[in-house]
Amino acid sequence: MFDEKKIGEIKKAEEKWTEEKVQKAITRFPERKEKFTTGSNLEVDRLYTPEDIRNFDYEEKLGFPGQYPYTRGVQPTMYRGRLWTMRQYAGFATAEESNKRYKYLLEQGQTGLSVAFDLPTQIGYDSDYSLSEGEVGKVGVAIDSLKDMEILFDGIPLDKVSTSMTINAPASVLLAMYIAVAEKQGVSKEKLRGTIQNDILKEYIARGTYIFPPEPSMRLITNIFEYCSKEVPKWNTISISGYHIREAGSTAAQEVAFTLADGIAYVDAAIEAGLDVDDFAPRLSFFFNAHNDLLEEVAKYRAARRLWARIMKERFNAKKEKSMMLKFHTQTAGSTLTAQQPDNNIIRVTIQALAAVLGGTQSLHTNSKDEALALPTEEAVRIALRTQQIVAHESGVAETIDPLAGSYYIESLTDKIETEAMEYINKIDELGGAPKAIEKGYIQKEIQDSAYRYQMEVESQDRIVVGVNKFQTDEDHHEDILRVDPEVERLQKQKLETLKKERNNEKVEESLEALKTAAKTDENLMPYILESVRTYATLGEICGVLREVFGEYEQSVIL
Repeated sequence: MFDEKKIGEIKKAEEKWTEEKVQKAITRFPERKEKFTTGSNLEVDRLYTPEDIRNFDYEEKLGFPGQYPYTRGVQPTMYRGRLWTMRQYAGFATAEESNKRYKYLLEQGQTGLSVAFDLPTQIGYDSDYSLSEGEVGKVGVAIDSLKDMEILFDGIPLDKVSTSMTINAPASVLLAMYIAVAEKQGVSKEKLRGTIQNDILKEYIARGTYIFPPEPSMRLITNIFEYCSKEVPKWNTISISGYHIREAGSTAAQEVAFTLADGIAYVDAAIEAGLDVDDFAPRLSFFFNAHNDLLEEVAKYRAARRLWARIMKERFNAKKEKSMMLKFHTQTAGSTLTAQQPDNNIIRVTIQALAAVLGGTQSLHTNSKDEALALPTEEAVRIALRTQQIVAHESGVAETIDPLAGSYYIESLTDKIETEAMEYINKIDELGGAPKAIEKGYIQKEIQDSAYRYQMEVESQDRIVVGVNKFQTDEDHHEDILRVDPEVERLQKQKLETLKKERNNEKVEESLEALKTAAKTDENLMPYILESVRTYATLGEICGVLREVFGEYEQSVIL
């Protein structure tokens, strides 16, 4: 990009500037630190010049938006054509309560739905199961059967909205429920748009809401790939998630590396199951975190897009352009929200949202200011949504594509994150791939080490968290937070009892027996799960049958 003679001239000029200007300035005003780093501890130089990207090849590293290697975005006109989907993650208490929240958000200008499920639902238990006690409706909505799903989407036309569901181990069951609700609305499967997270590997790594061992879990995932490629062609069959990896304490480069390594494992599993890469790869999607270090986050998204494009083209010989595009949803970083001075979280979320947009996200959830204390109130959710709308319509950053491209710092940092991520992926390959690396505890240990280092920096005040380890104030007890009524659990159990009396239990038993038989073979299980859902078999009953055949996963402790 720059000839060697010009690079040499710039280097001499920089040396002169350092000697004549910088040293004099430092004498009067010493720099705040001996060493400056990004939020992920990558060293930041005082100044970046063409020398830092001396071997930069525009076509190879950047290209144009909507064109390989997609560094600058996956759409040719990006937000000049259509803004990102504003998809606020929501769900609490009962299906009735969550349905009201969804309608409120749509009225406020949200452009897509995102469903949060409670913990019993996430691990395949009904609300009346003994281990569900005290958790029903607490961190998301309780969904026990198709009846709950019908209520959740009552009055919301599924051919008009795109829905994301954050569900993993029982993803096939919740997807089947969504399809069955659409059928009842008269909406064909071919018209459904949305995403299921369906990413079990990151559950073993960072989050813990797993049910089955890895092998049958991967089977369920590839069953969904195969089924949707034929029956639900507009559905994104997986959201390969770096979000929870970052929430567990990873660095930006680790988030990219471990997420893409999981992606590689899913592609390998699908190919091994007999699927053609170009049949399912266009429906793969990703889910990333947006942290506080704005410029590092922008570089992270650009590096991830470029790296995935190369992996799909060179490693998997993908031919379709859409197979090489890394499309992703972003959520602002829950782990950065503070219970102290919660209004400060509005500013943190704004910075993080700006990073996601400057990095070219396809959809975005902005956290609410009170989420370090409880589920968000209606007012807090509205402010979070307004944050996106102000970035979209008032900031000007959506008017041009990849506005930070060409910055010596951004391009250098993008290269640095890509290189570090690729080194991790190579190491994971040496260990036998992501499932083996997880089994050996390698990925978990790397995240634990990063999380520990970060916490030590906060405690030593090498890293400042405003309101936590500096600039503290005395605060009153927070009263205006959302509390889920314990009555929710009693009502949910009562609904289940009524359902089991009113449904055709003979059909339920027949469908569950057919599912059990199929689970012992190599058949695709999605049609059997869908049939069980249609009979109003409960989530717990369906997952119970699969537990019986597949067993349950027990994770070893990694220290």
